[in-house]
Amino acid sequence: MSGLVNVQSLPDNLPVPPDDGGSDHLLGLSLPSITLPATDGGSVDLGALEGVSVLYFYPRTGRPDEPLPEGWDMVPGARGCTPQSCAFRDHFTDLQALGASGVYGVSTQTTAYQAEAAARLHLPFPLLSDVDRKLAKALSLPMMEVAGMILNRRLTLIVEGGRIVKVSYPIFPPDRNAGEVIVALRSPDWR
Repeated sequence: MSGLVNVQSLPDNLPVPPDDGGSDHLLGLSLPSITLPATDGGSVDLGALEGVSVLYFYPRTGRPDEPLPEGWDMVPGARGCTPQSCAFRDHFTDLQALGASGVYGVSTQTTAYQAEAAARLHLPFPLLSDVDRKLAKALSLPMMEVAGMILNRRLTLIVEGGRIVKVSYPIFPPDRNAGEVIVALRSPDWR
């Protein structure tokens, strides 16, 4: 494990994740009826989502009091989950104003681990735990293995009425992802 780092910021010279085609099959798919536990104490049946929702998938949030996995900054697309979540927090009301009825962060971390991040970062939306990777498997989401952990590759879905209408992948830099979603929702032809 490397030393403690500032998880709020992104270091210079992060490697850019390549577009490996891992999301090419997602556009137009319907979300499966899979219920994931949420950090607000409830759960979300993804197949029952109504209206417009934004789901951003991320590898894992770090904690300021814990070291990152060895070599984490050199794994393309790994670093930046906290800045990405904070950007969605900061743009939450903008996303709602553009019609997003739900915003959800999704990782393979446990709900208990995610709850600490949601509280510390003051997220106004829940994080969803796909710890068993049921959603990842059902949608064949792009994944990666780092330090023995199976993690999501960073991608964002705009879903309308349960159907995926926009896919962003790969995401780089992660702290600009929420702004890119806003631009997409403002576009007259995003659907």
